[in-house]
Amino acid sequence: MLSRWNPRQEFNALSDQLNRLFDETLAPARNWEGFTKFPAAELTEADDAIHLKLEVPGLEAKDIDIQVTENAVAISGERKSETKTEGKGYTRSEFQYGKFQRVIPLPTHIQNTKVTAEYTNGILNLTLPKKEEAKNKVVKVNLE
Repeated sequence: MLSRWNPRQEFNALSDQLNRLFDETLAPARNWEGFTKFPAAELTEADDAIHLKLEVPGLEAKDIDIQVTENAVAISGERKSETKTEGKGYTRSEFQYGKFQRVIPLPTHIQNTKVTAEYTNGILNLTLPKKEEAKNKVVKVNLE
């Protein structure tokens, strides 16, 4: 049996494969349950400290583990499932549950014993004071 070659169909298949490749590469990593493994983060650097903001909605402060070294921050936690039953015999939920963890390297050494944290409305704010020698110091150089 002969079949007619359809270049448009081949192009559409190739386009779909490329879209899937870019979606998997650029999207946040997800586990099999669909839960994002890496919470969104924003890192800003000031003269005296590094400020790290992470988006971890739906968690209580007790469910978040923060470990800080002089050059990295490790955040982990877990969203736990609550089972509900409906009168019709099934429950539909679009909430996603699971574990996450993220290690964020820092651009400079910090005083990890003086880190402060604040957690409000699903946003974790860490203030990471720089070590004295890591602060930007301006030194005047004289030319003779």
